[in-house]
Amino acid sequence: MDLAYLRAHPAHLPTFLTHQRIRETPVAGGDICAASRLTLDDGHSVFAKSWPERAGRPAPEGFFASEAAGLRWLREAGAVAVPEVIVALPDLLALDWVEPGEPTPEAAERFGRELADLHRAGAPAFGATWPGFIGALPADNTPDDGPWSTWFARRRLTPYLRRSVDNGALPGPDGAQVEEVIRRVAGLGGDEPPARIHGDLWPGNVLWGADGRAWLVDPAAHGGHRETDLAQLALFGGAPHLDRVLAAYRESWPLADGWRERVPLHQLHLLLVHTALFGGAYRDAVVRAARAALAGAGRATVDG
Repeated sequence: MDLAYLRAHPAHLPTFLTHQRIRETPVAGGDICAASRLTLDDGHSVFAKSWPERAGRPAPEGFFASEAAGLRWLREAGAVAVPEVIVALPDLLALDWVEPGEPTPEAAERFGRELADLHRAGAPAFGATWPGFIGALPADNTPDDGPWSTWFARRRLTPYLRRSVDNGALPGPDGAQVEEVIRRVAGLGGDEPPARIHGDLWPGNVLWGADGRAWLVDPAAHGGHRETDLAQLALFGGAPHLDRVLAAYRESWPLADGWRERVPLHQLHLLLVHTALFGGAYRDAVVRAARAALAGAGRATVDG
């Protein structure tokens, strides 16, 4: 099987894998999926991810189709680098291989400019035309004209707060802190028209390539707020050279006043996803973000 054959017959890939007709090398694939590098007969490499057998259940309906739709939509903008979708099947996704490299200041600055271009491509509404996922959880992508603050509270905070309270990760006062953010979100500022965003842009979903570019992978793509992507880049230790990314972004497309104070608000979505998925280990991070979001509302300053 070579790349041309795979493009023409994507449904044949599982059979070739089952019969070990393709060289397959396991690679790191994150917490949810199994991943491998496939070397085809023409020497071309493909990154494949599948729903792991250890899960004991099939992939959620539409899981890989959602990711494929998001990748294609981000790629259509012709801005930041996004791998091409080669195969999208109910239990398998295969993308063009990106050779890993090292993050450099120059690559970070280019990424900042390209991310601004991606966001500027826009979206017809908040949400998307395909069912969404964030990690293994569903994300309500029902298209919505906004405003952003109302949409964000209803579609991106409330569902994951409920899951986190139900699983015991955010008991009593902790859940109440987040509820207070939700009640006050319209007053926290920052409403903008929908941008074309990655939606799950923690640093692990940026692949620094040997070509000197930063590539976006594993999206939860939708029309959202551009500050959400930037805030998520600062989570879990932060992206390499984040100061260069932000400076280049802001030079290309300045951010609205008060954006620094809104960082915890935008981070709260992804942190709630973590308490919903993984429980109380992320409780403290959620509480800190909720408190900081509320405090930021009272000290928002002109910071350009």
